[in-house]
Amino acid sequence: MSFDTLNFKDYYIFNLPLSYDSISGENKANLDVLCSKLMDNYKANAKHKYRGETPCYEITANLAKPIIDEIDKVLAKHYGFTEEELDFIINYDIKYRMGDELNGEE
Repeated sequence: MSFDTLNFKDYYIFNLPLSYDSISGENKANLDVLCSKLMDNYKANAKHKYRGETPCYEITANLAKPIIDEIDKVLAKHYGFTEEELDFIINYDIKYRMGDELNGEE
């Protein structure tokens, strides 16, 4: 999913088939910690820019890929995904999502 703050719609979030309340125990505790790490990573790596005179932040999500992978692992455990399914999720279109960084270029 790709969006900007100008065109961000609430249905991007509210239509996700995830009920946070259905996650419990260790999975919920791990998810809480990982989500905090993800937001900290986004803030630390955000680039302040302007669109005309409007200030905005650009977030490069691939810098947080290891954290996102850990979140995927917690969710895979919660939903009972197989290792093969988790591998597919983590590596899905990695060459497009990671871009030149995958080739050691930045």
